[in-house]
Amino acid sequence: MAKKSLHLNISGMTCVNCSNAVEKVTKKLPGVLDSKVSFASAEGEFEYDDTLVEPEKIIAKIKKLGYGASKDVLEFEKQKLAHFNSLKRRLLVAAILAAVVMLLHKFTPFGSLNNWIIFILASIVQFYSGATFYTHAYSSLLNRNYDMNVLIALGTSAAYFYSLSVLFFGDFFPQSMRFVYFDGAVMIIAFVLLGNYLEERSKAKATNALEKLMDLSPKTANLLQDNQEVEVLASALQPDDIVVIRSGEGIPSDGVIIEGEAEINSAMLTGESMPVFKQVGDLVMAGTIVHTGFLKVRITKHSNETMLSNIVSLLASAQNQKMPIGRIADKISNIFVPTVVFISIGTFLLWWFFSGNLLVAFLTSISVLIISCPCALGLATPIAIVTAVGKGASMGILLKNPEVLEIMKEIKYAVFDKTGTLTKGEISIVHVSEELKPYLALIGSIESKSEHPISKSIVKYIKEQNIQFLDDEIPVQILSGKGIVGEFEDKKILLGNEALMHENDIKIDSKIFQEVSKAQQNGKGAVFAAINSKVIGYFLIQDCLKPEAKELIKSLKSKGITTAILTGDNEATAKHIAKEVDVDLVHAGVLPHEKLELIKTFSSNGKVLFVGDGINDALPLKQADIGIALKSGSDIAKDAGDIVLIGSDLRLVEKSLLLSFRTIRTIKQNLFWAFVYNIIGIPLAAGALYPAFGILLTPMYASMAMSISSVTVVLNALRLKWTKF
Repeated sequence: MAKKSLHLNISGMTCVNCSNAVEKVTKKLPGVLDSKVSFASAEGEFEYDDTLVEPEKIIAKIKKLGYGASKDVLEFEKQKLAHFNSLKRRLLVAAILAAVVMLLHKFTPFGSLNNWIIFILASIVQFYSGATFYTHAYSSLLNRNYDMNVLIALGTSAAYFYSLSVLFFGDFFPQSMRFVYFDGAVMIIAFVLLGNYLEERSKAKATNALEKLMDLSPKTANLLQDNQEVEVLASALQPDDIVVIRSGEGIPSDGVIIEGEAEINSAMLTGESMPVFKQVGDLVMAGTIVHTGFLKVRITKHSNETMLSNIVSLLASAQNQKMPIGRIADKISNIFVPTVVFISIGTFLLWWFFSGNLLVAFLTSISVLIISCPCALGLATPIAIVTAVGKGASMGILLKNPEVLEIMKEIKYAVFDKTGTLTKGEISIVHVSEELKPYLALIGSIESKSEHPISKSIVKYIKEQNIQFLDDEIPVQILSGKGIVGEFEDKKILLGNEALMHENDIKIDSKIFQEVSKAQQNGKGAVFAAINSKVIGYFLIQDCLKPEAKELIKSLKSKGITTAILTGDNEATAKHIAKEVDVDLVHAGVLPHEKLELIKTFSSNGKVLFVGDGINDALPLKQADIGIALKSGSDIAKDAGDIVLIGSDLRLVEKSLLLSFRTIRTIKQNLFWAFVYNIIGIPLAAGALYPAFGILLTPMYASMAMSISSVTVVLNALRLKWTKF
């Protein structure tokens, strides 16, 4: 036996039971050993014996069910687009014609022709807009997988074909039974298509996070051959190749520095808020950027073996492992649908057997089908979700994956990235020593020559003090990883870190040293200023905490949620931030794959919520049960997150939780009323009151009851729109 694996992208699935149906059907194929299909990621993994079955047979079987299947990503994207455009057209037709049908049903402007016009319009909706419900329902019945498609097909068919019978054979019906219910059928189809469209639209607009990650790595590299630079494809680089990288250029593959020094912006991989100084012997990673400096790097890994490539692989793995949350109505429908059919058939047989009246038997069985039409049940979840998505958007909360609302109440751990999430993600001057203030104009003139983030923060601070820079042309020398040196009126001015001072044999006054050391213990950094070999003062810098961070952490802890920080920044800074906001756990100096492993560890003890904003947060955002990304962050993070917060206000995290609690409560209320209505309505439609009271619920009143239940569910869901958070 030759065991092989087949990875397929599957389009057109509309519910969890769609993926279940694909699994069941493909497993029945001779030679298919295992089948795993994810509705959430629209992907399937199939293990098969290639001596018994060919991949084309598996693909053909899936397509026969009515879904698209492709090994090629580009072809899959075309299939998704075609499916989405088809859905949009069917919804548009259903919505317009349903509105016309409702108006014609109410005002009857065409007299005796009115019902015939309604019939023609309803038939278009039934057999064009609703066609996929019937094809999928047929496949589901064949595989004993009773989903919402079966419910929709059953309910709309009952309403449509009863109305059709009345229209064509009205004389065979008693006067009190000559009613048509085309409007109910078209409205069911229109509403369900609306829910499907809103879901598919969010998927269609979502960009591919994996492709964007790969785009971080430069496509070309400057390869050194015979002391000449040759531009080659980065993918063609081999271990031991030497490449040249200048300021502003990306590093094409993982390697080690053999010549030069530079400040490397690696925030997208490590989350560090400032560029990191690298020199000969240090490792550098693909996708990071040389901020300032010049490097010669010996390549150590092929392009498909770099850390960036590993992140891509891990992200894909996390995406596939994340199981979808089944819709409540889909889970119940496997019991509900056969039960309704059984009751309808039983009603027909009982009335026919005991009364001998075939027409009454037929009408009561139709009444059962109409009153149990899944409009209220089908709307219970999607209408609440649609309302919640709209409400969230109005508050600045974009729900990319509304299904996460269901598990928010189970969150045990709330884990945060530090830089740009709990903090502002920008360097600020928090203190300037008094001795330094008379020299700010000179310092600003020198620092304005540098593009380093620290220099920019100093320049910004000095400008905010309304201090004018000197007009003199001051020559400067920028020293990567150390600072900047300038000369003015026979004075040598040094601005930088402690290493720059020591390198120039400048002693730091004990008082200044103690003040700076104390500040550094509290997570602050320092920039020393020296003139002619004497330190005259210092700047204290810090990535400041967001003002609402403390409030959020306090609120989460009051709900019994354990809070944690995962960051690539140094331990002292991380612990200072953790202490300031009173976070329970802190892990510092962690790389993206280490963040992923920590999230997995947390997940083994309970549901995990992760909040982040950087590319380095893509893995934990995808791995966590709920990933919340800040819109102010990277596109990669936003693609990986289930929820995207517009802006960077952390109070929206708590509002997301509140929205979740109230949405799930509303869904449960809707489902409760939908089932109470069926529990009461179905016996009435079956004629339970007729023997004792002579009351028989006709299809007209069954349809009315069905409409009332639907209106109740919709109005209850719309309450979310007016709820204040």
